[in-house]
Amino acid sequence: MNDLIWLALGWVAYATLHSLLASLRCKAWVTRRWPGFVPYYRLGFNLQSVILVLPLIWATWAIPGDWLWRWTGIGAWIANGLALAALAGFWLSAGAYDLGEFLGFTPLRERRRDAVEHDGLRISPLHRFVRHPWYALCLVLIWTRDMNAPLLVSALAITLYFAIGSRLEERKLETRFGAAYREYRQRVPGLIPLPWKRLTAAEAEALMQGSRHRQHEL
Repeated sequence: MNDLIWLALGWVAYATLHSLLASLRCKAWVTRRWPGFVPYYRLGFNLQSVILVLPLIWATWAIPGDWLWRWTGIGAWIANGLALAALAGFWLSAGAYDLGEFLGFTPLRERRRDAVEHDGLRISPLHRFVRHPWYALCLVLIWTRDMNAPLLVSALAITLYFAIGSRLEERKLETRFGAAYREYRQRVPGLIPLPWKRLTAAEAEALMQGSRHRQHEL
């Protein structure tokens, strides 16, 4: 039980640090205090995120625990099919993101003087159905696996962080994109697709155009 408590606390610490470093306040502070580090901020943020999550992943698999449930028979076929569909979703949607901006290579190449993202509002085909498709796909991968106690602790921690972290991220997006993002948030669900709440391709394009007009005005 102590191992599970430490695992949960580890996820809480990771999520807290991740949210702090991703906040606009922290980025503004770094810009003022260490302007020479600004072009490296996004790349450094990603590197520390990967490095710090590795011990948590290792602990999740290293802590022993009896199976709470295991997918068998038709259930295993469905679970694995959903996981493969999620992996395909990652691959198909990767082109909708500015990966240079996301990974941190573009800010480094352009020698940015601020640590905020410069990419525009992008509404890919998957974004027309859910506001955070990569979070949603991650949740599919997580919850279609066999589950023991440490895996369940990590699954619950990640799910909770996606729910909270996505809201924190949307505050920044609303600051950047204004009314266009507020309308998008009202019309598209966050993590779980709902058939009656989605955008057509034309509606998505109209919102992106509105966002571009706002950025030109700023």
